[in-house]
Amino acid sequence: MQLAPAQLTPHLQRGLKPLYTLHGDEPLLVQEAADAIRAAARVQGYTERTVHTVAGAHFDWSAVLAAGGSLSLFADKQIVEVRIPSGKPGKDGSAALQQLAESAVGNDSTLTLVLLPKLDWATLKAAWFTALEGAGVAIKLDPVERGQLPQWLTQRLAQQGQRVAAGEEGQRTLQFFADRVEGNLLAAHQEIQKLALLYPAGELGFEQVEGAVLNVARYDVFKLSEAVLAGQAVRAQRMLDGLQAEGEAEVLVHYTLSEDIRALKRVKDAMAAGRPLPLALREQRVWGPKERLFERVLPKLSIAAVDGLLQSAHIVDGIVKGLKSPGWPSDGWQALHRLAMDLCRECRAPG
Repeated sequence: MQLAPAQLTPHLQRGLKPLYTLHGDEPLLVQEAADAIRAAARVQGYTERTVHTVAGAHFDWSAVLAAGGSLSLFADKQIVEVRIPSGKPGKDGSAALQQLAESAVGNDSTLTLVLLPKLDWATLKAAWFTALEGAGVAIKLDPVERGQLPQWLTQRLAQQGQRVAAGEEGQRTLQFFADRVEGNLLAAHQEIQKLALLYPAGELGFEQVEGAVLNVARYDVFKLSEAVLAGQAVRAQRMLDGLQAEGEAEVLVHYTLSEDIRALKRVKDAMAAGRPLPLALREQRVWGPKERLFERVLPKLSIAAVDGLLQSAHIVDGIVKGLKSPGWPSDGWQALHRLAMDLCRECRAPG
């Protein structure tokens, strides 16, 4: 049984299932969901807890199976927690998890909690995962994307009795807050808690948030790619500065930007040859958020513009490897800024 994160609280109020599987790469959301399940279990008398962390190819699964199949000497009900940081239980683990799922059905003395990272499509179809999902509840905990962050911040502030001003000032406050914590939800949670300690319940002004919230944003090159393709120049510049400060390799940032440009070129050429856009995108393995961005950008991009971007990417490839090019900055990060801004400008140009 699949459950959306927002459905967990009402679900727990109705009663517990014997098995829960949490999967996702957002530590805060996984931690909060697991805490909610443990708290509900304690209320129902599950007073003892054992934790098993799967590490290495030779992990002994017999201890996990024994814990799940035995009664505690000290409590009538127990929680058995299985953490698989790699998301790959292996052959023995696959068999053990299927056995664990089978034994969980109808077992009201043991609550099993399985914690996993983000899983790919193939793993979600694996026999061991479908067995866990079928025997209990599976919850996918996705990161909060940048566009959803202001709403998430609003909800979290409301939980502690705080809110931003109405109208434009409030939106400005939320955007500032989101810029400071993007990509680092655990730190965002801590900054929200700090506001509760500093100020009473009620309305928060921009100056209060500005003075209290640290710049704890964390960026990755894939989010940079989405920002550039969306034509978000200011955000892209901020992300490039953040990546540089965090010590990200120039060549990796260049590879990400140039791969986007090459993909735009390939899809554009396929369209010029008569391929429908959806088919061309599938053939070039463009999907997810990037697929939607490509669908918006490609009709407005001329072949000449894409060719120009491709030539610029070639020049910047040399610059980040130590070469110089007339008319271009000699510093690799400055050259990456220029390439990203050129791509941003083309992506947000009117069609």
